[in-house]
Order: sequence, then C-alpha cells, then structure tokens
Amino acid sequence: MNIDNKLKIAIIGCGGIALQKHLPALVKLTDKTELVGFCDVIKERAEQALKEYGSSEAEAYTDYKNMLEEIDIDVVHVCTPNISHAEITIYSLEAGKHVMCEKPMAINSKEAEQMLETARRTGKKLTIGYQNRFRQDSIMLHEACKNDELGDIYLTKAHAVRRRGVPTWGVFPDKEKQGGGPLIDIGTHALDLALWCMNNYKPKSVFGSTYQKLKDRPEGNMFGHWDPESFETEDSAFGFIKMENGATIFLESAWALNMVNTKEAQVTLCGTKGGAEMFGEAFLDKGYVVFNHVAHNQLVETTPSGAGGIYGFSGETLEQRDAEATQWIDSILNDTEPLVKPEEAFVVTQILEAIYKSAETGQVVELN
Repeated sequence: MNIDNKLKIAIIGCGGIALQKHLPALVKLTDKTELVGFCDVIKERAEQALKEYGSSEAEAYTDYKNMLEEIDIDVVHVCTPNISHAEITIYSLEAGKHVMCEKPMAINSKEAEQMLETARRTGKKLTIGYQNRFRQDSIMLHEACKNDELGDIYLTKAHAVRRRGVPTWGVFPDKEKQGGGPLIDIGTHALDLALWCMNNYKPKSVFGSTYQKLKDRPEGNMFGHWDPESFETEDSAFGFIKMENGATIFLESAWALNMVNTKEAQVTLCGTKGGAEMFGEAFLDKGYVVFNHVAHNQLVETTPSGAGGIYGFSGETLEQRDAEATQWIDSILNDTEPLVKPEEAFVVTQILEAIYKSAETGQVVELN
C-alpha cells in the first residue's frame, strides 16, 4: 500500500456491474482508496470509466496482465463475464493483489476451489460480490437466526423468480461465457442468503431441473425483447438441496416464469421456534421481513420497523453497494475478515453446479 495510506484499486471489466455497483461505491471512499486502473477488452469502455471515476494518475488498458505489471495496485475488482472470473482472480492473487470478484465465484467448483487455494497460499484477501447480505432486511434476519430466534431451521426456500426479466445486454444469454442463465445469475444470490442465514455450509445431495420453455416468447420483457436465436441458457431452474443435518433448501430461479407473486434475492425460513419471510422490493433496498411464531396460544406475525443500521454501521443507513464496498475496504485496511468469505461462496458454486448436473443427468448428485 502506498505511503498516503490509500489503497490503489484497479477495475477489470468496465461494463454494467462495474458502472452500476462497484465504481459508484468506491468513488465515495476517496479518503481510503484511489482508482488507478481501468481495464476492458473494449478500449473505449475502459477510457470512459477512467474519465468518469479515475484519479489524475489513472490509466486505461485492454490487457489486465499488462495493467497489473505496469502500475502500482493493491486491490483488484473483477467485473468480467463468469467464464474469466477464476483466471483473472488467480492471476491477480498471484501478483500480490487482494481481490473482490463479482458473483458467482466461478463457473464450476473446480475453478472456485483453485481460487480458494490460491488465496490461502498467497495470504491475500478474496471476497465475492454478494451485496444482498448488506441489505437492512438481510442483516436483521441474519441476526435473528444468529440469536436462535427461529430455533432449528430445517426448511428454507430461496427465491429468485422474475415474471419477465431476461437481461438483454452483455453476454447474459451466452451459456459458454456465463455458465448458465438465471440459476447462476440471480439464483446464486438467493442461495447465498439461505446458506448464510442458516449458517449451514454442508450440502449432502442435490436434485435439480432446468427449463428452456419461454425463449421464443419475448413479449412483455421488462428489459425489452430478447433475441430467441441467441438465447442459449435455461429460462428457469429449480433445486432441491438436502443438507448433512437433514435440513432442506428449495431454490427457485427464473428470468421468465408465468407467475404473479415473484421474489428475487429473498428467502423464507422455517424453524422449530418460528419462521421468517422476506417481502418487498429487495433490489431497491425496500425489502422487509415478517416473523411468525406462537404466543399466548395464538399465531402471531411481527414486522420490525426497519430502524437501525446496516452491518457494521450502527445508526447509519447505507445502500447495499456502499456498505459492501466500505466493509471490504476496511477489512483490508484493518486486516479483518470480509463479510463474504470465499469458503462460503465456494459452497454456493458447488451446489449450483450440482443442480445443473442433476438436471442434465436426471439423477441425484451426491456431494462430499
């Protein structure tokens, strides 16, 4: 780290997720960070990001290896298509950089395991971009679970369902570059929340189904019509996950599904002492939790007011992207653990891969 005690940060991949999440959050942390490198295979995109967010000394590149070799960098944010997450992350860790990699960790568990091993061997910090953990409703629900308010959580539903919300930009429908569709794109967020709230990272078996039923029906899509010819991934996917302790997780994910009551990046938890369900517009930071239990021989539901702060920021309300960036940067400066640990993200990738495999083979996939 340079002498002014600011972390020098480079962005690899200057597309939508970098412009919508990473850069707007990092630029608010000028007392702790300096954005010095911008890399994208499309040079104009890197140059535009540099112009809008870069420091006076920042440079733009089309080759991330050249960038890492030529300028002084402490931290790398990997915001590229899924297929290159592992390659870029591993190279950056080997080069002595701390890495935040966008979700999912990798397109398969083998690559995710290599990322995890490299982080351990190099001693550099690695985290994955599961920003939904930093929502106010998510933090409150996690705290309730941590305090055993729901008891033994033996059934969880992880929701990531859109009625018509197929992304029509970038490489989202490209199976080779992304590794899949809604399951690996938005299902990954819901599964991460489920495992995190349950504090259960020991899956035993997985049974899954994927469908491509609506690719030729692009009408009504919130992002405009998609091209059926280039729609290579599933449009919906579902997984039934059995954990070692007997608990069950049902994961539902869809970019397009004919149902009215949709949910995204939310969970339903059922425990021995009570239950909880997330509602509202989670992706707009307007989600809330309804708890249910029995009191005085009556069924009771309670909805907290939402007062309070987000993880590590008591009394202060931050957008999830800002809270994520702040906690990540502070974990480096203070040498503490990031909230999203790579070991946890590895299990998410392992389960997603098993759902795809089960859907392909029609068999239950057993996990170690």
